[in-house]
Amino acid sequence: MGFDVPLWRAIAVFRAASLVYSAVLAVHHHEALSRPWLAWSVLALMVAWTVVTTRAYARPRLRTWRLLTADLAVSFACLFATAPAATAYYLTQAPPLSGYWFAGSALAASVIWGRRGSAAVALLYGFADIALRVVMDAAVTDATARGVVLLLLTGLAVGYMANVAGRAEERFARAVALEARIREREQLARSVHDSVLQVLALVSRRGAEVGGEAAELGRMAGEQEVRLRSLFTDGLVDGEDARGAPADPAPAASDTPGAADTGGSGTVDLRDLIRRHESVHVTVAAPATAVALPAHVARELAAAVAAALDNVARHCPPGTPAWVLVEDEDHAVTVSVRDEGPGFPPGRLEEARRGGRLGVAQSVVGRLRDLGGTAEVVSGPEEGTEVELRLPRERAPGGA
Repeated sequence: MGFDVPLWRAIAVFRAASLVYSAVLAVHHHEALSRPWLAWSVLALMVAWTVVTTRAYARPRLRTWRLLTADLAVSFACLFATAPAATAYYLTQAPPLSGYWFAGSALAASVIWGRRGSAAVALLYGFADIALRVVMDAAVTDATARGVVLLLLTGLAVGYMANVAGRAEERFARAVALEARIREREQLARSVHDSVLQVLALVSRRGAEVGGEAAELGRMAGEQEVRLRSLFTDGLVDGEDARGAPADPAPAASDTPGAADTGGSGTVDLRDLIRRHESVHVTVAAPATAVALPAHVARELAAAVAAALDNVARHCPPGTPAWVLVEDEDHAVTVSVRDEGPGFPPGRLEEARRGGRLGVAQSVVGRLRDLGGTAEVVSGPEEGTEVELRLPRERAPGGA
């Protein structure tokens, strides 16, 4: 629904209300009508045209200058129909037959043509009202001028509101499109980090170790890794590989139990996905009862755990023990990954973010943010590292 829809609804309500008031005035001053049948025919035309314009203006594709021109033509015609339908005395007691109802078309002009268009219509109405009174030999009173001024001010106000609503709708559409592009890039960055970047980092490191022609190949792979990382660092990362070391290979996202999968259905026991990472060096502690989550949510959470364990394997000495604790609370599921590695000093996450590394930012923090949860990394020199992943059940996509 467009931002200008409430304006058109308000104009439609005004048309209906002003039409009722015009009919009340005609009844009240019935003795001043020279041709009552003609006056009531004009009011019947106003009723029919109110229905037509209400439906037409409700359709954005019909809000064109053609419809507005026809609207103004009918309004001016009903205005001048006062001359053969009423006496001069009628204009001393009430406005023309379409006096208040005419403002509906003026307001429509302010939305379609803007403030200048509404000002022009208000001035034309003033000239038409004066011309009508001259033709009917009726006096031009202060009320005529006040009516033109009120119509002019109202049209300018509505035109300004319509302009603001139009710009707000354009900005909102751009913001939605930008957010969609950013999310797409984040998902792509996450997938690339889980596969391509780690392979390039492995080739770079192993090439440097072997030397010779392999060193040149490793250097080229390292350059490509840096260039590829730069594609995803502009405004996309908010935390990163805390230790900042070159990445060793890890299983591709599509090959791990925690791979992103938004197409799953039903529920999955999170314990089964996380226990697949249990090994001699990784201990998993989970509740005795199933931790049921929507399939794609469980897989994304398990993928974040896999990424955290991969950081332990890459940046800690071989054989460093790690523990995974799964807690199923009433309103949230919390998974903690703790290791006894060397840890990292304060500020390392920010330094890694500026360096454009994508491990923690996309594979861990990004996944939890997309699910509506949070990821917190706590570490210190020689104190190991703990990653706490917390997912509120009511905010999880597809959750209860």
